[in-house]
Amino acid sequence: MYDLTIIGGGPAGVAAGVYAARKRLKTLFITSEWGGQSIVSEDIQNWIGTPHIPGAKLAADLKAHLEEYKADIVDIKEAKVSGIQKKSETKDAGFTVKTEGGESFETKTILITVGSTRRKLTIPGADIFDNKGVTYCASCDGPLYGGMDLVVVGGGNAAFETAVQLLAYAKSVTLIQRAAEYRADPVTVEKVLANPKMKGIRSTELVEITGDKFVKSIIYKDLADGTNKEVLASGIFVEIGLLPSTDFLKGAVELDKVGHIIVDPRTQMTKTAGIWAAGDCTDGLYHQNNIAAGDAVKALEDIYLHIHTS
Repeated sequence: MYDLTIIGGGPAGVAAGVYAARKRLKTLFITSEWGGQSIVSEDIQNWIGTPHIPGAKLAADLKAHLEEYKADIVDIKEAKVSGIQKKSETKDAGFTVKTEGGESFETKTILITVGSTRRKLTIPGADIFDNKGVTYCASCDGPLYGGMDLVVVGGGNAAFETAVQLLAYAKSVTLIQRAAEYRADPVTVEKVLANPKMKGIRSTELVEITGDKFVKSIIYKDLADGTNKEVLASGIFVEIGLLPSTDFLKGAVELDKVGHIIVDPRTQMTKTAGIWAAGDCTDGLYHQNNIAAGDAVKALEDIYLHIHTS
């Protein structure tokens, strides 16, 4: 039986894996891919200690770091987890982790770091220009669009927070949302829209993204008059929600209505004894690579104490 099984190969999972190796916890590390959401970014500029790094390089570095430390302590398994089962109702009985390939592993504790995926635009052109002007991470890619006309799609707090980031270096930002009323809090809406470089468009239906090698514009239907209108833009930042990758966990841990794992922010422990979670798959207030890694280290410290004091 393993002391710990870590599920997920992004910054959170790898940070925990390195710490688990250093603390000599016999660990199974399972991931279906390395790097997390940022693997698609051409130039990540907020990974602390590294001013510029492509997402693919970050993923490779994360894998190499864990490979360097694993020794005979951490076993790495490239697979997708299909489910988790508690072995029995006895305290500290442990869990069985199953993969889609039909393998089963026994473990005393579990750390879930499976992240989330951004809800994608599905209008014509969105897939063609993905990473060619259509992006889902302002903190990762925003600085690449300095001095340009940009569009933010969405109307919640995340969309307005993205707009604030972009206003620092964009020529202009146009926020387009479907509903007649913004979902973001009124104070934020008023403050952001007061910026002279900012414009908000409501009551729309997105039609198409156009361009050549890169994005040129987004076309929307104005629901007030029924006509199609075009906004010229070099970059389109999509903030229409995140979907935590937690479908396989139903019944194993408590989830909120969106599917985020509910955790104690002091320790990252879930409401299921013996299971912790960190990163974008949790109900934490903020989701970033650096935050995910820190929360995972916090969880690992608590897991270590749990194993050695229970």
